Amino acid sequence: MAVLVWISTAVAVWHFTVLVPDRFWGGIAGALFGALVGGLISGAAFQAALGLSLGETSLATVLYTLPGCLLGCAAVYAYGVRHEEEIQI
Repeated sequence: MAVLVWISTAVAVWHFTVLVPDRFWGGIAGALFGALVGGLISGAAFQAALGLSLGETSLATVLYTLPGCLLGCAAVYAYGVRHEEEIQI
């Protein structure tokens, strides 16, 4: 169940990327990729560090996912901005 929570949280965070200028690498699909990968890595890392199984969920499970989602989106955005500048030069 924890994986479902991580994915649902990542998709929820991804929905807010429409409020940011579309400079993500790969567009809106790239933003989804960044949120999903970041959320899964972050959620799994916290879950493993606390010694919890994938069946154990709580409200904190959502909070474990948020840093990874935000960092994943930020990384894809930064790469997109950098890639865009390289093309324009």
